[in-house]
Amino acid sequence: MTVDVDPGTVAPLLRDLDDLRSAASGCTGCELHGPATQTVFGEGPCTAWLMLVGEQPGDREDRAGQPFVGPAGRVLDTALERAGIARDEAYVTNAVKHFRFEQRGNRRLHKTPGVTHIRACRPWLDGELRAVEPTAVATLGATAGKALLGSSFRITVSRGHVLEWEGRALVPTVHPSSILRVEDPDEREAALESLVADLRVAAGLRPA
Repeated sequence: MTVDVDPGTVAPLLRDLDDLRSAASGCTGCELHGPATQTVFGEGPCTAWLMLVGEQPGDREDRAGQPFVGPAGRVLDTALERAGIARDEAYVTNAVKHFRFEQRGNRRLHKTPGVTHIRACRPWLDGELRAVEPTAVATLGATAGKALLGSSFRITVSRGHVLEWEGRALVPTVHPSSILRVEDPDEREAALESLVADLRVAAGLRPA
């Protein structure tokens, strides 16, 4: 029997990551749960000093039930390695836990989540922050930045800077998928190095 779960009611009551993940699997907080394969919750140690927050799961993540395991995830892994951050020391999640897409024949094309989806999912993200208590947060892309910093956030202004957010240090950067959209190999490498530079700023916030 499936139990409908309202994140605004359930998530604030939970303090444990496993309990949050289990509850989120039945989330019906917005309409995205219908066409999506499953909830894609965050992954990583509950003691992580860094939390990486992306936009939403993609097609590969939706099928696997894990965040950042597709092409963008491989770019992220490369950037983290170059920046001196092991993926298993970070907690990786998304602002929205269900894949929003547009069906085109056999393909499911990414569609940016709306404000209502971000707001509906916010209790899960707040629960993850509460359970992990990271020292630093890195937002990946404009949607994730706006999810935490508000609609006035501009990634072109703030990327790579250390911002103070709710008692934590926050470093905004681009989403790894943006690197994949750069066609010229030299320009793609330069874009990747810019992402690495931003993540090095975050690496500098690692507790001694």
